[in-house]
Amino acid sequence: MKGTARVVVIGGGAVGCSALYHLTRLGWTDVVLIERDELTAGSTWHAAGNCPNFSTSWSILKLQRYSTDLYRRLAEEVGYDINYHVTGSIRLAHSADRADEFRHVHAQAAAQGTPFELLTPAQIRERHPFLELDDLRLGLWDPTDGDIDPAQLTQALAKAARDRGASIYRHTRVTALRELDSGGWRIETTAGTIDAEYIINAAGYRGGEVAAMIGEFLPIVTLSHQYLVTEDIPELIERGTARLPLLRDPDVSYYLRQERHGLLLGPYEACGKAHWCDGLPAEFAHQLFPDDLVRIERYIEAACARVPILGSVGVKRVINGPIPYAPDGNPLMGPAAVGRSFFHCCAFTFGIVQAGGAGRIIAEWVVNGEPDWDVWPVDCRRYLPFANRSYTLAKALETYEHEYGIAYPQEERPAGRPAKASPLYHRLGAQGAVFGARGGWERAVYYTRPGDPPGADCSFRRPHWHRAVARECAAVAGNVALLELPGFTKFEVTGAGAASWIDHMIAGPLPRPGRTALSYFCSPRGGIVSEMTVSQLASDRFWLISAAAGERHDEHWLRSHLTQRFGPVTLRNLTPQFGSLIVVGPRSRELLARVTAADLSNEAFPWLAVRRMPVGYTEALALRVNYVGELGWELHVPVEHLVSLYEQLLSAGASLELAHFGLYAMESLRLEKCYRSWKADLTTEYTPLMASLERFVRPDKPAEFIGREALRREAAAGPKERFVPLLVEAGDADAAPVSIVWRGAERVGLVTSGGFGYRLNRSIALAYVRADLTEPGTALEVEILGERRRARVGREPLYDPENLRLRA
Repeated sequence: MKGTARVVVIGGGAVGCSALYHLTRLGWTDVVLIERDELTAGSTWHAAGNCPNFSTSWSILKLQRYSTDLYRRLAEEVGYDINYHVTGSIRLAHSADRADEFRHVHAQAAAQGTPFELLTPAQIRERHPFLELDDLRLGLWDPTDGDIDPAQLTQALAKAARDRGASIYRHTRVTALRELDSGGWRIETTAGTIDAEYIINAAGYRGGEVAAMIGEFLPIVTLSHQYLVTEDIPELIERGTARLPLLRDPDVSYYLRQERHGLLLGPYEACGKAHWCDGLPAEFAHQLFPDDLVRIERYIEAACARVPILGSVGVKRVINGPIPYAPDGNPLMGPAAVGRSFFHCCAFTFGIVQAGGAGRIIAEWVVNGEPDWDVWPVDCRRYLPFANRSYTLAKALETYEHEYGIAYPQEERPAGRPAKASPLYHRLGAQGAVFGARGGWERAVYYTRPGDPPGADCSFRRPHWHRAVARECAAVAGNVALLELPGFTKFEVTGAGAASWIDHMIAGPLPRPGRTALSYFCSPRGGIVSEMTVSQLASDRFWLISAAAGERHDEHWLRSHLTQRFGPVTLRNLTPQFGSLIVVGPRSRELLARVTAADLSNEAFPWLAVRRMPVGYTEALALRVNYVGELGWELHVPVEHLVSLYEQLLSAGASLELAHFGLYAMESLRLEKCYRSWKADLTTEYTPLMASLERFVRPDKPAEFIGREALRREAAAGPKERFVPLLVEAGDADAAPVSIVWRGAERVGLVTSGGFGYRLNRSIALAYVRADLTEPGTALEVEILGERRRARVGREPLYDPENLRLRA
């Protein structure tokens, strides 16, 4: 074994070999892959090999589409034969909600250049002659779906990497990892020691074992997934080389495709089975679990009824193999939470179709410092320490059961909850709160009242809780209302160098002492990495507040750029120590005056000010900002005082008819103010200039900040697309994220957030559109569930454009 390498990839499945291949494509050839057994050992060798483009996530759809494009040309590029059958696929819709989902994904795919088609039952029969059409509404056709031989794919990627200079060591087990003081890593193996600048953990379901070597826990659990292959079927033999399209019946939860002259059936059953909860066996590479067909009997029966030739022959073999699952079923990719220059690229539930795109993403992350597109749905930093073994197991089993579940815009699944709850959890429940989990924290999403009509919580149309949300928005706009936001990420930055360091990190100006400002942290390419409110409490003390889900992401970004070259700087994560209450509405000043002696006047406490405020039995850090666009304050108090302050506010607000409101109302209110949401409207694919946030950017400020040169170039050339609000003539459904914006026959933009604004009584979409179409009043269309709805560009903000209510 060589003694040094620039990058060492651990794991020789399809994903690890793709990472190696893409590193060499980017010009890094001093790279090594280490595999404990043979290439493809683990989950790759027994995978069914299906290659769908379909996903309800924009990022994952893009990732899988890259893979299928790559695989169609890979054999010729590499000079290695691959059995890749591009048969197309049909997904079946039994229900109206499933049909709505298909219409939405159909538009997404078209925007990315994948020509999905919606099929009538008759058109389904034309493509699949053995299919029964009972109770089908429509089908979704993916012309470039199919199946690939996983072993041949892996070997082709490995060959291409070797041809460019990469080295692969099989039957070599990693035994220890040690971070070097000089930077980089020492990898101890059964074949010797190798030092590397970077490590990529592509160890599949053993990814957690590798992470543990550096002291990190990865939320991965191993489940078993079964599929069966039938004997030859005479009707398929008669068809010769003509292959059936791959069939998926998500409302029943199985896939069915042709395998030679038989059929391959793979269900995702309601009662998944976990393995190795107490640790993985030392020797398990090409083995399988015992058959367990009893678990999937009803799915077999349903598939036989749908495609009767399936039941006409016997079963030739059953594959029951291990498959890794993260809590949400998406892979874990990106920088490790501990150590430098260590990247994860593991826990792939759909590893064959995602291997190509994953290899590209992780190679770009290592070589360029960031991927070409935003990949937050797969970023390993999306999980915080609450995602332990118990949580991961509960959520993984739930995700497996719902693998083909409808991806509703709002769905609050119950497994693994409550993982984190504030001291107010039960008190808010007594007020009628219905909860959802955000970053692990239980947060009220809306409040019920006796007599509220029942109905479905989930729909692509407006669910029953819209009535409750309308009531809460009215309280915010007309009186006074209270929202708890547990888990707000909070950092304290102190030291003589604090001001200069933060100035270096943000694209805009530093707030003055006693003031707070919305600030943007950019990548070297100018993309938005994070949005935080920055408050200057003193010349050497600042608070940074960001989204609950971004705690690990934001802390990693800050610490990886922490430097003492501006003077001493200390960064502390205060998130667990403080709770947050939001008091808003035209009577919010009147309410707060009953629990504090502080001067709340505009002169003493103006908009965008930050003050220490005595409240109840403690002192709050109070910010005169909010996310809903009304007079109001954020109160951040030590968590041990949260209950007492809440009770005092409740008592003081009784005569004012103080109301509670939840996240769904906050979402409606922020849309009217055109406030952006991190990882929805603000991603690394958009710069602050594209996001129409130039008022928060100072390209020529004295401090040289990350991304400045990229933003200067963009400012000189002008952004090609811009963020705008759209007022939509919607029906009973609002624009969901990733709805397409049209002008005539041209796709000209993409919706990033949408919903109904109750103060304006209008349907709203926030979107990025072509830069020449941003003038207020411009007529456009938004595609909602297959129908184009008229829309016009609005002037930002839509509600209270002069911010008079905020300044009241």
